[in-house]
Formats: sequence, C-alpha cells, structure tokens
Amino acid sequence: MFNTSLQMSLNCPSHLSVSVTRQRNVCKRRLNPVLAVPPSSVILHTDESGEFPESRNSSSSSNASLSSCAGSLLCHPNTVGIMGGGSVDSTLSFVRKLVHWSKENEETCTPFVLCSDPVLNRELLSLERNSSTLCSRNARSQFDHSPIVENLLSKRVFLEKSGAQCIVVPCHISHSWHDEVFNGCSIPSLHMAECVSRELKEAKLKPLEAGSPLRIGVLATDVTLKAGFYQEKLQNEGFEVVLPDKATMEHTVIPAIDAINRKDMEGARNLLRIALQVLLVREVNTVILASNDMCDLLPRDDPLLKKCIDPMDALVMSTIKWAQQAVKEGMQHFSTH
Repeated sequence: MFNTSLQMSLNCPSHLSVSVTRQRNVCKRRLNPVLAVPPSSVILHTDESGEFPESRNSSSSSNASLSSCAGSLLCHPNTVGIMGGGSVDSTLSFVRKLVHWSKENEETCTPFVLCSDPVLNRELLSLERNSSTLCSRNARSQFDHSPIVENLLSKRVFLEKSGAQCIVVPCHISHSWHDEVFNGCSIPSLHMAECVSRELKEAKLKPLEAGSPLRIGVLATDVTLKAGFYQEKLQNEGFEVVLPDKATMEHTVIPAIDAINRKDMEGARNLLRIALQVLLVREVNTVILASNDMCDLLPRDDPLLKKCIDPMDALVMSTIKWAQQAVKEGMQHFSTH
C-alpha cells in the first residue's frame, strides 16, 4: 500500500487534491480520476526513514500505477522541481506564491513536483541550532555535513528522474552546498542568491551618497553568513556587501534566533529591529533578509520591513520567468517540426 503522505494535487488549487491512502477501497476510488486527468502538480513526502513511499511498496501493480501517473504528468517543458528544506512552512509559502503569482498573467499555474523530507528538515534545523548556540566554539566546522549533502543529492536525482526541467530550493541553508549538490545535474537550477542579486542589479539602484558604492546589507543566521554565497553573488554584480559585525551577531541576531526557538516572538522582533537599524545606519540601500523566520517576524506595514527584500520572492519571480521562457521555446520547437 502507498504511504498516507503521498498526495497528488490537480490543477493547482490547494483545496483540490487526491490522496492515496492505505485502504484499498479508498485507493481504488481516488486513484482512477488522477490517472484519467493528468494533474499539473505532484507533492511527494518521504517517510520518517527518508525513503519515498513507493520504495517500501512491494506491489508491482501499485508501483506501475504511480509510474503511469507521474509519466503522464511530468511531460511539460516548464515543470519545476521544488526541493523542500529546513522549514515546511517556508516551502509551502514558496509554493503559494508560485501558484498565485504565475496565475496573474496565465490561465493556469506553473506545473511543479515538490519533494518534502522530515529527515532533511531535522538535519538542517539541527545545523542551524548548533550554529546559533555554539558558534563561539566553531560548531559549524565540527558538524558533519555529509548526511545533509547526500540527502540533498538524492532529492536532486529524484526530481531529475521525475521529469522536472528546472530545480529550485526555497531554503537558505541548503544553498551552502548548492554547487556540490548540482554538479553534473542534467537540468538547470536557480540559485536564490543569484536571483536576488540579479533583481537588485536590474533595479538600477543609486548610492545613498554620490560617489559612494552601492551597499547591500545581508541579515541571516550565522551558518548562512559563514557559507558566504550571498556575499559572493552580490559582489559578482558589483555590490559592496555589508554584514552585521561580531557584536551585532552576538547581541542581537543570534539571541533573536534563540528567542524564536523559545517562541518569544516579541523579544525576537525587538532584537531584529535593532539589528536592522545597525545595518541601515551604515548607508546600505536595502537589506536582504536571508532568513524565513526573520521575514515573518515584522508586521507587513513595519517601516523597517519596507527597507528590506525577501530573496524568496526573487526566487519565485525567477522561477516564473524561467517557466514562461520554457513554454515559448517549446512552442517554437513544435512550430518548426
């Protein structure tokens, strides 16, 4: 039987879904409509062991049904593979934006296959917590990253085989190993830091003071900042990158993350405001909030938030642009043959 966490969503609306359950009679009633009407999206959750549901199924007929359904789905030239990361909430937030924003100018949303893994979620959260609480003892260098990299690599291979034509990772920490995970990948991948850097470049910002360089602040967890990929991508676009100094990290950013873990949202909110103000007085044009927790802390109408940019939004827009271009190229190829 199939694992209860396997869901197939039809035509994108979140309320319209078909679940493959353990009960044979329910499975028969619900699976047939899926096979009859090719869905535009698939959401796959691994089980607690990190394995995909079908790998535990000994029924060849059930596996054949899943293969048939996936085969009829993932033939779109603009299918996006979404690799979930440390936060299910942030992954779902990315999907909601992808669905709604892509439908603003299109009749249907961008087709996607989403892979979510609780094992990977725990590993990434463990890394983040070790980094924030033990950063003075070089926790990151002592942390064994190999299980995370292997997990990410297996998800990449799975999405490739599922028919995705491009892969995105709506998770900041996972980008620490982006080059390693996507080395040799047969399809393109969108890098979140590249997307937001390119968006800022295209915005044609002007320095706050004439003659001074364009400065972009980056506020993130210690592990994300130490990975350095935001700094690298911004510098490649000609920006001067401004990071929190050691005192700001130790007295505001890291305590803010600890406060979030304790569910002290008001305390975390106050600490985040201080960290943002410290960066803004250093004459940065804008601050990249490279942390989903931080982005969700401040109310939407907070003046400080208006001076920040969420790189997840840039990733969504880049994904939509890629999907639109893929459709155009597919139509051009079809018309010439």
